[in-house]
Amino acid sequence: MKLYGFAGTRSQRALWGLKEVDADFEFVSVNLLEGEHSRPEFLRINPAGKVPVLIDGDRVIPESAAIVLYLAEKYPEKALMPAGLEERAQVYRWIMFAVTELEQPLWRITRHSFLYPPDKRLPADIELAQADFRSMAAILEEHLDGRQFIVGDKLTAADCVTVYLIDWANEKGLVDTFPRLKAYLERLYARPEAPQRIAEARRAA
Repeated sequence: MKLYGFAGTRSQRALWGLKEVDADFEFVSVNLLEGEHSRPEFLRINPAGKVPVLIDGDRVIPESAAIVLYLAEKYPEKALMPAGLEERAQVYRWIMFAVTELEQPLWRITRHSFLYPPDKRLPADIELAQADFRSMAAILEEHLDGRQFIVGDKLTAADCVTVYLIDWANEKGLVDTFPRLKAYLERLYARPEAPQRIAEARRAA
């Protein structure tokens, strides 16, 4: 397998899944700062021009959450996806929660902070997005009361998808008032299978 990605991006999420299932893979760096994601050779792999993308034989899987779910199905013995339907439903629920309710406000903050041209940035939307994130983070904070992981008593695909976002939010000072999320962040990144944290990955790139 090959994982096309770039340090510090949602590629870290896919890396986490690959490490948890102990997969043999090659990491292919796509330098976003140099525009490699917009070059024809990469657009043939992913027309959206985004990383990460996992190549497994003839299969081409973009989208980091989809990659984690694919790996969970490919390596069932690693139990990233629970066997029982009820717990599987909870994994799906929390993955959807992560990519819609937590990730989207973080993207809004990032876009209006530095990705958009200066004349397109809306400082007021940053404040709104921060409030949106905190209100949804409070739900996960409450859910983690007495829990080590999001679903069940071991790490699942829901954790691989979510913990990257908590690290992202932590860089923006958005989890300082959520002690369970802070503890969850430190606990999961202490795992030997964990990839580098966002800031560390960027420094090493």
